[in-house]
Parts: sequence; C-alpha cells; structure tokens
Amino acid sequence: MNNMAVFRSGCNFLLTFIVLMLSNNVSADTSVWEVKFDSNTVYLGGTVHLLRPSDYPLPEEYEQAYQASSKIYLETDLSSMNELSVQTKMLEQLTYQNARSLKTVLNEEAYTALSDYMVEIGMPLMMMENFKPGMVISTLQVMEFQRNGFTPQGVDVYFNNRAIEDAKTLGQLESIQEQIGFLASMGEGNESEFILLSIRDLEETTEIMNDMIAAWRTGNNDQLAAMFVTEMQNEAPDLYDTLLRQRNLNWFPQIEQMLSDSVTEFVLVGAAHLVGPDGLLRLLSRKGYQVRQL
Repeated sequence: MNNMAVFRSGCNFLLTFIVLMLSNNVSADTSVWEVKFDSNTVYLGGTVHLLRPSDYPLPEEYEQAYQASSKIYLETDLSSMNELSVQTKMLEQLTYQNARSLKTVLNEEAYTALSDYMVEIGMPLMMMENFKPGMVISTLQVMEFQRNGFTPQGVDVYFNNRAIEDAKTLGQLESIQEQIGFLASMGEGNESEFILLSIRDLEETTEIMNDMIAAWRTGNNDQLAAMFVTEMQNEAPDLYDTLLRQRNLNWFPQIEQMLSDSVTEFVLVGAAHLVGPDGLLRLLSRKGYQVRQL
C-alpha cells in the first residue's frame, strides 16, 4: 500500500487511537446510545476506524440504530478522500514544503528513536523524512494494526458504504480540510516529545488490542475513558483539548439541532468522543436530554 493510501485509511483512525492505555472492568451493553428530546431521537454510535474480519458482524444494536434512522452522520466525508484534489491537499499540508525535515525538526533522541523503530519494521526513514509528525505516526499506527490483521473496513467505512447502497442521506460533522488541519498541526512546537510518546504507544499496541476491541463492543465507558482520555489529559493536555474536547464542543450544537427536528439520525464518531468528562454523552446528559444505552 502506498503512503497516500495508508494515510487515507488512517486519518480518522489516528484521531481516535493516538493514546491507548489502562483498563477498568465495568460491564455494559454496547457502544450505541439513544438520545431523546420530546418525541425526537438521535442515535450515537462509537466507532473503531480499523477492524479485523473476525470483528464482524457488528453488535446488533448498530443495525437497530441504522435501520431506525433516515440520515447517517459521520465525522467527515469519507467518499471525498478518494478525490485527487483532496489527496493533493493532504500531501501539501502534511509534508514539509521548505528546508525543514524530520532531521531538522526533531532532537537527536527523538530522531534516533524513530530511526530505530523504522529499522525494526524494515522501512527506511528516508521514505518519511519530509512527512510532518502527524503524518508519520498516522502511517506507522495504521501499519502496526494492519500487521495484526486489521483492515480499513472499520465501523464508519462500513456504514458509509451501507448508506450509499441504501440511498440514505449522509451528513458530516466537520470538513475534510478540518481533519487535515488537525493532523498537520499535531505535535507542532513539541515534535520530539510527540514522536517519543507515540513510538512508546506503538510498541504497546499489540498487547492492548483485544482489551480495546472488547471495551468498544461492550460499551464499557469506564475502560474506554481510561484507554482514550485519561492519559491524554495528563500527558498531552493540548492534544486532548484540540482532538477531543474542542471537537466535541463543535459537534454538540449540531447534535442539538438534530434533536429539534422530526428526522431520526444515527451519528457515528470515534469511541473516544463519547466518553470522559468532556464526552458527548456527558454534554448531552448535562443539558437534560434523555440518554439511554442500547
């Protein structure tokens, strides 16, 4: 798979899985929630952007929410990511266009750690020398999961394709350009620390995959929050604010608007956006909406 193809499949994925840690066993039902205001309904579904074939079929509650909804909302327009103009913009914004490179941006410790990791996986660092850190880690993260049997056919891609086949209306919470911007600015000003933290997480990926998928399938909010939110808050508060908190706050008015109409929508976002103190579920509950786990 070429670098752009890897990036296309990994853009959303990185935003959800950049930090993975810890566990706390509290059982629940599934990562699909019903939100009600008077007689109006919105379903919220937590997504995993890469899955293994063995992770299908999805929990039945996803199909229940899909069938009950006439409009499907995803984080962004996945179909447009195949357009040449979008791919060109991605490469322009996610690679250094001047004399800068990873060699000039990273300190010696981070550059050496990245080089050593690349040697371990059998890929020369020169292939990514001009990539910005967000692009580097997105690519490596996707490759790590693919080595363990994961494919780009995650929950969001699955329902994007289903909605197109079934002629259901598709909507997006943010633009492709916004997502590219998040990735391009990732680690900016703290590139070395970002690379070192991300490499550590990459090395631990295999150990936590099963726990991660199990927590998502059962809707274990405490475990999901511990894995996705707590450490990012503690170790990378700026990243947490940019990638989770601010985006949740931007999406919240859109979901409120959905709750004011008679159309039933199914909103699918990365599982990390649902949980934690600034998650969408907490924001909705605080405003008095009826929130029920399916």
